[in-house]
Amino acid sequence: MINPATMAKIINAKNTFERNHPKFVQFIKVIFSRPVEEGTVFEITVTRPGEEPITTNFKVMQSDLDLMNSLKDLQM
Repeated sequence: MINPATMAKIINAKNTFERNHPKFVQFIKVIFSRPVEEGTVFEITVTRPGEEPITTNFKVMQSDLDLMNSLKDLQM
């Protein structure tokens, strides 16, 4: 069980993230507005200041879907 003070800090950090990055939050909402299917490919690119972008991807497997379903129970 998570300490209530820790939970409050997490919720505050989540709310700050949502205020700071509304386009990303909306993107995530659109992606997860319907079920993610096995075989879906996620791709992410990270670009640090002064460095070349680094990109990777992964194809969703059933075990990933099982994990995501488990994490839904932690939704705040």
